[in-house]
Amino acid sequence: MKIERIDLIPVEYPFRGEFRISRGSVGSAALGRQTVIAKLTTEDGTVGWGESAPIRQWSYETLESVYSTLSRYLVPAVLGADLFDLDGLHRRMDAEIAPGYTLGQPIARAAIDIAAHDALGKTLGVSLSQYWGTARLRSIPLSWTVAVPTLEKAEEAVEEGRAAGYSHFNIKVGSEERLDFDIALARYVRQAEPEGFLWADANGGYSVQTAKEAARRLADAGVDVLEQPLPINAVTGYRELRRLNALPVAVDEGIVSPRDLIEWMRLDLIDGIAMKPMRVGGLFPQRRLIETALDAGLMFLGSGLTDPDIGFAASVQIYAAYGLKYPAALNGPQFLSASAASKGVQVQKGCAHVPGGIGLGIEMDESALERMRIEAGF
Repeated sequence: MKIERIDLIPVEYPFRGEFRISRGSVGSAALGRQTVIAKLTTEDGTVGWGESAPIRQWSYETLESVYSTLSRYLVPAVLGADLFDLDGLHRRMDAEIAPGYTLGQPIARAAIDIAAHDALGKTLGVSLSQYWGTARLRSIPLSWTVAVPTLEKAEEAVEEGRAAGYSHFNIKVGSEERLDFDIALARYVRQAEPEGFLWADANGGYSVQTAKEAARRLADAGVDVLEQPLPINAVTGYRELRRLNALPVAVDEGIVSPRDLIEWMRLDLIDGIAMKPMRVGGLFPQRRLIETALDAGLMFLGSGLTDPDIGFAASVQIYAAYGLKYPAALNGPQFLSASAASKGVQVQKGCAHVPGGIGLGIEMDESALERMRIEAGF
């Protein structure tokens, strides 16, 4: 089965509230959530849906770079490729875009990978978990994101999450100048939800010395895991944190490919890895990362990029298939106020339920996509 066509649709999902990380705002009602949708069509007319959702304050990839990389290089490279040869599909993309620190343009290429998986499931008439041969969970608990500038705002965010049925929380920390606030935030959320899983994400915002102090104090405050405390290239700093052993340390931005994970494991730098299908180039490399981490006894944490319908479904599918043990930090339902799927993932009482059906298990409403389309002169 050959890939015949891939159409690219840049869209903007409406956003509610504001989402901030250590580098500043990464989402607001004024901007919306901009993504590039990929509609893949095979030679027999089967359609698979994929998505790239860059965040320029978090990754070097932008909406413009994703669209140009896909339209000029990756899409032409995979037209005519065998849909069933996922390894070959990635080798074609590897040949077009060279790596930098790690895999080249992973967010862009994820759109093609996810669309190919959706089309594969539809061609075979099976769900992705059936295609992978693993279906460990039918639903996964979610974590509510608390990304706020004050404790008063934290109180509002926690109460909103609890009212929506959430009992697990992830907090955004990592301010070099406001470590005391980070600790106070952690203590407040832990006191508000004593039994929930509490996950602190610094997005690489701390220096080594601050991270060491933060790890000790966050552990005392009741945090369960600290994600990406240092920049991705602070390798010796991660070694110091690992030796400190104050709190389990997971890496997100610093590990994109399976080779990256193997190197970090050999150096004994981390306790776990937080993963996103879109950040690692799609579901094919994500499976290799998960299996490597699980075989090595590392924590496997699931998160996302405030993913709309397609990316959210891809994340839920793979985390459930591999029996994710910890609540997933997938906050698309928290921050996005509209959907372009006529059938998608259902979220109830803080849990995401794996959609039934074939492929990703979702159905896209193309008229809704057209209403969200961005005419930005790409």
